[in-house]
Amino acid sequence: MTIGVRRRMGVEERRQQLIGVALELFSRRSPDEVSIDEIASAAGISRPLVYHYFPGKLSLYEAALQRASDDLAARFVEPHEGPLGARLLRVMRRYFDFVDEHGPGFSALMRGGPAVGSSTTNALVDSVRQAAYVQILSHLGVTDPPARLELVVRSWISLAESTALIWLDGRRIPREELEPQLVNDFAALAAVSAAYDEEMAALLRRIVKDEPADGPFASLAGRLIALAS
Repeated sequence: MTIGVRRRMGVEERRQQLIGVALELFSRRSPDEVSIDEIASAAGISRPLVYHYFPGKLSLYEAALQRASDDLAARFVEPHEGPLGARLLRVMRRYFDFVDEHGPGFSALMRGGPAVGSSTTNALVDSVRQAAYVQILSHLGVTDPPARLELVVRSWISLAESTALIWLDGRRIPREELEPQLVNDFAALAAVSAAYDEEMAALLRRIVKDEPADGPFASLAGRLIALAS
């Protein structure tokens, strides 16, 4: 962690510095374990000066979560080039990069941390989920999703969250296996839905048509066929 040095900063510059310091500390330990004194020391300022910029640890915590949520939402942004399976795999790799780098902070963001019940914290989590939802729909080329597609996409986003949280608890499965597995989970959810709905079936056929033989979706089909035989 970079230790700050005393120098004069503008108001916004100092606020951003404190948010960065707090986010770094919250990313390594539970926010409950990080004190204002520790944040002040890491920023190279006095405790009263921290309170000059933020009313208390909760407001600083929420500002740090805002930055983290913006970063996490940006991980779902991906150029609309190439097959969908490869795009989703790149998204999952960036997603797990964030989880790996900000483990306790990710858990605090998704579970609420010391701000459980805070409308601000809940709104931040919802904003990440909505950003991910919009991005996935854009890759599918859908602007007005039918109910079954919305269920598939939102269920998959929740699955990615819960998988990441479980992975953080001991990291018992290599992330290099979980990332393609989550891409395959998306295909599996879509396939099950397609079995009940022709609109979903048409969408799935369009997706699969553009997938290469060595892509993650084709890999799933090969594994399922091997199991059946």
